[in-house]
Amino acid sequence: MKKILSVFGTILAMILIVLICFGAYNYVIDIEDEQNRVQDELTKEIDSNPLFSLENYPKVDASLATQPLTDAFIEDFTGTLPNEEELDYTNTHPGYVKLINGEVDLIVVTEPSDEEIKLAEEAGVELEIIPVVKEGFVFYVNENNPVKNLSLENIQNIYTGNIKNWKELGGNDKPIRAFQRPENSGSQTGMYSLVMKNKKIMEAPKEDLIDTMFEIINLVSNYDNGENAIGYSYYYYATTMFNDMDKDIADRIKLLAVDGVEPNDETIKNDTYPLQTAYYIVINKNEEEGSNTRKLVDAMLSPRGQSVAKEAGYVPVK
Repeated sequence: MKKILSVFGTILAMILIVLICFGAYNYVIDIEDEQNRVQDELTKEIDSNPLFSLENYPKVDASLATQPLTDAFIEDFTGTLPNEEELDYTNTHPGYVKLINGEVDLIVVTEPSDEEIKLAEEAGVELEIIPVVKEGFVFYVNENNPVKNLSLENIQNIYTGNIKNWKELGGNDKPIRAFQRPENSGSQTGMYSLVMKNKKIMEAPKEDLIDTMFEIINLVSNYDNGENAIGYSYYYYATTMFNDMDKDIADRIKLLAVDGVEPNDETIKNDTYPLQTAYYIVINKNEEEGSNTRKLVDAMLSPRGQSVAKEAGYVPVK
């Protein structure tokens, strides 16, 4: 009798195992079906037909670091890319001025500075500011600098002048050369809003106030001028864009972790990198509903537009 019960119990256990396996198999299949359905829906939404002609495409300006993004949008949405003269890009501050004056319909830039907000108010223009891709504000040093990580407080103390030597941060006994950018540059606006906040940044010596992001990276990468220097920029420019321009120079700088978190695509995408920001679409808030400018905003934020941004090397907001 015990033998029969034992056999019966074994058979029941085997049946139970089969049922569990069958259920798990169906569960996996259901998940795969749902994933395929979602992917099919996304694929349906993203077609490659032109959305605009070059003639009715809104007039766009962009900062240096977002020009590859606006190029990618124009090429995808119209099916072609105008020559450089026709694009007529300026940069962050001139772009804001042109938008405020009504010379362009839309700009893709960093957040506005206090001066740019004031200019808009004086002109009676209300700016509509919409994140289009995620971005990180990054600090970098020469590859030979042993320092790999700084806290936000460390960075603030460097740029208020309270920390003046790398040995205070675990580095060599060398004075820190802290480069800065001019007022109203996108980098300097980011420095104020994301890093310094209510702390007063020290006045930079004339030789340490650098006009372009390219020049700072070039100086920091240089052994003679940059071994003890620190600079700042935006993640996309300091990595993807600069690698395309001059990989040898890009390889001679090192991005610093901030509060123990390294800047990379993943930490910027999941918002764990502390100095998180974005590039923004900026338009006049009075722009009419249904206008080509509004349609372009929608296209940039659509699955198609975000896919274009990702292909161009940026981190999508959606």
